[in-house]
Amino acid sequence: RGVPQSDIEAAHWYRKAADQGNAGAQLNLGAMFEKGRGVEQNYKEAVSLFNKSAEQGNAGARANLGLMYEKGRGVPQSDIEAAHWYRKAADQGNAGAQLNLGAMFEKGRGVEQNYKEAVSLFNKSAEQGNAGARANLGLMYEKGRGVPQSD
Repeated sequence: RGVPQSDIEAAHWYRKAADQGNAGAQLNLGAMFEKGRGVEQNYKEAVSLFNKSAEQGNAGARANLGLMYEKGRGVPQSDIEAAHWYRKAADQGNAGAQLNLGAMFEKGRGVEQNYKEAVSLFNKSAEQGNAGARANLGLMYEKGRGVPQSD
C-alpha cells in the first residue's frame, strides 16, 4: 500500500504542487480547504485556489467556483457568477456543472428561465450517468417543461 492515509500529509504535498502552479493540486487543495480536511476550513482560501486552477482551464475548479458563488461560500452569493462558472465547466463536459446550470435555467436563477436549455443540459449530464440529471429529466417530462408532454 505504501503510506497510511493522511489528510494532513495530502494537504502538505498538494500545497507544494499548488505553489508550483499545478492546476490539479490547486483544485484538490481547494477542496480540502472547502471541507476542512487536513487543514482548517477556509472558504476564501478554497475560492482562491479554485480561481488559480480555473484560470488554467480546470473544469472541476470552474464547477466548484460555481458552487461557491451559488452558496455564497468565501465570496458574496451571486447566481449570475455561479451560472458563469457553471457554463464554463459545462462547456468542457463537466456533468455536475451541466446538472447545476440546468437547474439554474429551470428556475431562472442567474440566467433567464429556459426549460429547453435546462433539458438540454440535463440530457448532457444524464448521458454521463449523472443520477440527479436523470431524475430532473424525469420531472421535466412529467411536468411537460421544455419537452413535449406525454401521458
